[in-house]
Amino acid sequence: QVQLVESGGGLVQAGGSLRLSCAASGRTFSGYAMGWFRQAPGKEREFVAAISMSGLTPNYADSVKGRFIISRDNAKNTVYLQMNSLKPEDTAVYYCVADSRRDITTMSTPGGMESWGKGTLVTVSS
Repeated sequence: QVQLVESGGGLVQAGGSLRLSCAASGRTFSGYAMGWFRQAPGKEREFVAAISMSGLTPNYADSVKGRFIISRDNAKNTVYLQMNSLKPEDTAVYYCVADSRRDITTMSTPGGMESWGKGTLVTVSS
């Protein structure tokens, strides 16, 4: 398994932007599909975005499509989530995930994911 450490969370006003980073260590990063989930207070964890091992194929939840961009740099063992036009409902703890067994179509299911980071808090004020 890879170890994942998120960074970049914080407080931002509605309409603003943040970029989250997730640094991976321990295994060959390019052998993992990567993704982001989030969990708001009192709500279930939900899929946000995922990206294929090559970085060529992204997948987004409908709620963030057109506002968020996922990318990865395999040379830096890092995946990013650029979040634009943030809304108060984007407030949540954001978790980075990794899985070497899945393709992009199955990264939206949280159960059985190989690796999770500890999360970074994003707060969007109105």
